[in-house]
Amino acid sequence: MDRPLPQLDRLFDYRIPEDLQGLVRPGCRVRVRFGRRKISGYVIGLKHTSDFDGKLLWLSELVSPQPVLTPEVARLARAVADRYAGTLTDVLRLAVPQRRKKVEDEEPGEARPVTAPAAVQWKRYIAGDAFLRALRAAKSPKAVWSALPGEDWPTRLAEAAATTAAAGRGAVLVVPDQADLDRLDAALGAVLGPDRHVTLSAQLGPTKRYRAFLRAARGEVRIVAGTRAAAFAPVAGLGLAAIWDDGDESHVDRHAPYPHAREILLTRAELADAACLVGGHARTPQAQLLVDADWAAEVTASRREIRSTAPRIVPVGDESDMARDPSGGTARLPTVAWEAAKAALDRELPVLVQVPRRGYVPAVSCQRCRARAVCPHCSGPLRLPGARRAPVCGWCGRAAEDFRCRECGSNRVRARVIGAERTAEELAQAFGATVVESTGERRLDVAPAGRSVVVATPGVEPPAPEGYGAVLLLDTWALLTRAELTASEEALRRWMHAVALARPDATAVVVADGGLPVVQALMRWDPGWHAARELAERAELGFPPVMKMAALTGPNGAPEKLAADLPPDLGAEAIGPIPVDEASERLLLRVRRRDGAALAAALAAANAARAAEKAEPVRIQIDPREIL
Repeated sequence: MDRPLPQLDRLFDYRIPEDLQGLVRPGCRVRVRFGRRKISGYVIGLKHTSDFDGKLLWLSELVSPQPVLTPEVARLARAVADRYAGTLTDVLRLAVPQRRKKVEDEEPGEARPVTAPAAVQWKRYIAGDAFLRALRAAKSPKAVWSALPGEDWPTRLAEAAATTAAAGRGAVLVVPDQADLDRLDAALGAVLGPDRHVTLSAQLGPTKRYRAFLRAARGEVRIVAGTRAAAFAPVAGLGLAAIWDDGDESHVDRHAPYPHAREILLTRAELADAACLVGGHARTPQAQLLVDADWAAEVTASRREIRSTAPRIVPVGDESDMARDPSGGTARLPTVAWEAAKAALDRELPVLVQVPRRGYVPAVSCQRCRARAVCPHCSGPLRLPGARRAPVCGWCGRAAEDFRCRECGSNRVRARVIGAERTAEELAQAFGATVVESTGERRLDVAPAGRSVVVATPGVEPPAPEGYGAVLLLDTWALLTRAELTASEEALRRWMHAVALARPDATAVVVADGGLPVVQALMRWDPGWHAARELAERAELGFPPVMKMAALTGPNGAPEKLAADLPPDLGAEAIGPIPVDEASERLLLRVRRRDGAALAAALAAANAARAAEKAEPVRIQIDPREIL
């Protein structure tokens, strides 16, 4: 029902009027009386008798006879709600799009046959061909796939989905964002042919999204690709649940109960006895845990195959590198990086330059004493929006025309961090080539061909038609020094996705110390080694995914009170609370991994009790991405 109150998170029985009998089916939308209101809900099941001792109310209205909630998705939604200490209503809001009556009135189409492709490129991977053979035989293999540099991963996913559909089963493919979905959509069309798959994403709009959803629910297509909400797509006879780049934060839903698409698909694969594929250039500790637990097999390439496809990766960042550099180590673009870019441009090949921040100069400090420059009005961080322009506050937006350092009184500032705009300006002067930017606000779909330089922020690097001749990873310290548990994991993921766009004969320069484990993993193109190392460190420190954690956020004192209501035998260790602002705080709870389900159940029960008492709400996040 559309009542997300935790204390009402259960099923309710209603009687079906005679005029609606035969029309009401499991999965259809209805309206019922609840208290003094009429609310919307879904029919979960039909039965002849009820266990309820009181008087049953009549079902008020059949909103639509079209079943939109399949039994499999209903079970999945319940499991996800339980795992994340949420309510079934909250999960169903993520799973089922809003109704569009005119779409339901459209005539359904017919399912078209799918032919299994040859998929010879999967043979480049150890266990890759075996994975496809298992899909072809309608089996349910589980795999963690480390893609090669330059891999056409949308086509590989399309081949796996087509192989599954040819065996008479369905497939759900989830990618981080719309740009990735557009590439996957094109690959599916090329491998499958027209009208054999649909895509689901918020950018489709309500009508197109609901039409695609109904095509899957009615069995017109067996393959659904989309962003995180597509993990709940009503595909009949699911045979493959796949996710690409599971470390991307876009896979975490911003709405309660904040589920991760990877965990939804893993749960769904278990419930439906389907195959599962977790793929990416990098590998998360969560994916490595699946391998270590023998739940999934590794699909990786041999060292020989990696050497033949990976570009030459050169680190420049330790003291000996800086001492040998003709610039004396003072230049932002080391000589090795400059020479690699120039060589690529001389060959009429594009160059990719990755910088961590957008804007011109997103952070400045005092020129004299190096203290952080802050706004005189609100103490927010100052930034430079352009050349020969006054600093502007990043919080209130006011220009600091008469800036004076609070420490020494100086009125001059220097760059602490250089953004994409300033980098593009510098490179245009250095190389005399066409320089374009690709950022979240202005994302390029494809890099310009020929002699050009693309300056991009992480995650929005456009592919080049024939690959980049050089890739430069600048200002790496901004990623490596982030105060987050996933700092090195995230840095490697972003670097690998950028380097994967290079040609095999290209040079990739990472401005970082080559002795760092994360740089070593990049140089050897060995994400599994780095993921195993990260997993071991987290096991030693007692952090996820080895341990289960929950973050409680609410008014001061409320998270602690909620934690105090948990059963003592659960053994939950409290960390904090940590102030969020003047009125709220955040408390972390940690338990053994095997007690994760018990922790979620206890938190859900305690939250329901608080809601029944009309106490102030506390936000619960299981396995929060941000811990430190």
